[in-house]
Amino acid sequence: MRTSGDDRPARHRDGRRAAPAVDERARELARVVWDHLVLTDLPSKADVLLALGCHDTRVAAHAARLWRDGRAPLVVVSGGNGKITAGWDETEARVFARVVLAAGVPEDALLLEETASNTGENITATRALLDRLGIAVRRGILVAKPYMTRRALATARRQWADVAWQVTGPDLGYDAYRDGGDERQLIELMVGDLQRMVVYAERGHQVPMPVPEEPWAAMEELARLGFDRHVIR
Repeated sequence: MRTSGDDRPARHRDGRRAAPAVDERARELARVVWDHLVLTDLPSKADVLLALGCHDTRVAAHAARLWRDGRAPLVVVSGGNGKITAGWDETEARVFARVVLAAGVPEDALLLEETASNTGENITATRALLDRLGIAVRRGILVAKPYMTRRALATARRQWADVAWQVTGPDLGYDAYRDGGDERQLIELMVGDLQRMVVYAERGHQVPMPVPEEPWAAMEELARLGFDRHVIR
């Protein structure tokens, strides 16, 4: 157990770190981080919808809705397996494809990119795929988890800079998004993503998007509380 005033992660008797508890303080901090990471609007028409593969099939369903609304004639689902989906029997792209097809997108409007293991590769591998097929893209719509939208846009603007990118995700706030899911995992992923907004910009992987003091401080406190599984050391 933590002593009063000690925000270090608790540890088991054998020295292993205990999983951090998701209490109201953690949720308060997580909402601050969420509010900065989410960057989404109803996009205008484009040449392609690029659904970034992940463990959340609501992203695929959202891409299908946008296709039905006429936002773009082509949907690309991109994803091999990443840190959360490494144990899946199928690629993220194949799982997403089933959702998209079931939602009414025809096969001739769908392409699968099955190699990407991270956001940067979602962009670069899709670019390579469409180049091989001779499909020109001037305007694109990124479809991602809500809390990945800002980082996805920053990445695409660096990795495929000659496309005018927009970004969107399922229209959910933090509390609706976390409901029924693994909230600790969600917070850990958000902490890692916010840190990467700065670290990856410094490394040239994405364009800089300044992080205000309040969400950065919230991210640092969550990391101190033990939600640091995906923090870059």
